[in-house]
Amino acid sequence: MHIHVLGSAAGGGYPQWNCNHENSRQARRGDPSSLQRTQSSIAVTSDEERWFLFNASPDLRNQILETPALHPKYGLRQSPIQGAVLTNADVDHIAGLLTLRESQPLHIYATENVLQALARNGIFDVLNADFVKRIPLVLNQPNPLMGPDDSDARIVVIPFSVPGKVALWLEKENGEIQTANVNEDTIGIQICEADGTTKAYYIPGCASIPKWLAARLKESPLVLFDGTLWVDDEMIRSGISTKTGKRMGHISVSGDDGTMAAFSSLNVKRKIFIHINTTNPILRTNSHERKEVEKAGWEVAYDGQEIRL
Repeated sequence: MHIHVLGSAAGGGYPQWNCNHENSRQARRGDPSSLQRTQSSIAVTSDEERWFLFNASPDLRNQILETPALHPKYGLRQSPIQGAVLTNADVDHIAGLLTLRESQPLHIYATENVLQALARNGIFDVLNADFVKRIPLVLNQPNPLMGPDDSDARIVVIPFSVPGKVALWLEKENGEIQTANVNEDTIGIQICEADGTTKAYYIPGCASIPKWLAARLKESPLVLFDGTLWVDDEMIRSGISTKTGKRMGHISVSGDDGTMAAFSSLNVKRKIFIHINTTNPILRTNSHERKEVEKAGWEVAYDGQEIRL
């Protein structure tokens, strides 16, 4: 199996378009210690021919341009992209679907909650239903990924709910906001070979790591995990926002109740932070925080990163 990191930043990318935080200023200057990043998404294949997107970011067009494996190979209209698997309805995970609107056959896989959110927003009807099939994911069960010609892509995903919340743009219609619900609004994905062998977990958004989730991830070969913020009040300290990470449905990287502490005894073979906010100091290779995560055995994802399993 081959995983290609299309984008590694959180919503807005790195640097965000209107952010003047020191991190963003460094990235905008082209500082080699602060590589620019697009919004979070990965592409996965088992045969180097058929690829599936895991989330479709607003930066998808440029991400495809930067990834020759995703370029058309045959005829006048063709794409190796067979479909997209969505982990939630956040704008940074679904807006890229609009880039795929040119009557190109593909499948969209998501939970019923997320598919209903797409159905209620008429702009996604530009994805012609004659070509684009929307397929509900069955939680906690193996879901084989199929090409639009119904061929077996030899990738199986097992979706499962993780603590999180409804997408920001859906908050008003959902009344009281719960920031760590375990339902169909935010999921993690267990990515397996056709024979059921687990190759990776992809969890770009997660509000906490309860014992049951830690047990599930224990001794995994690879986990790509939510690295949005270093500390919960990071954006408040920076004067960038009034929201905490918890309010946005994201666990912090550091601290006694953070991701590094939760993973310290799980013996995960390879751990990679992804979906990293523009204010997070781990984006800078020369920061103390970056050295701390690397000392703990973590990697920080970057655009174009290749992972072969």
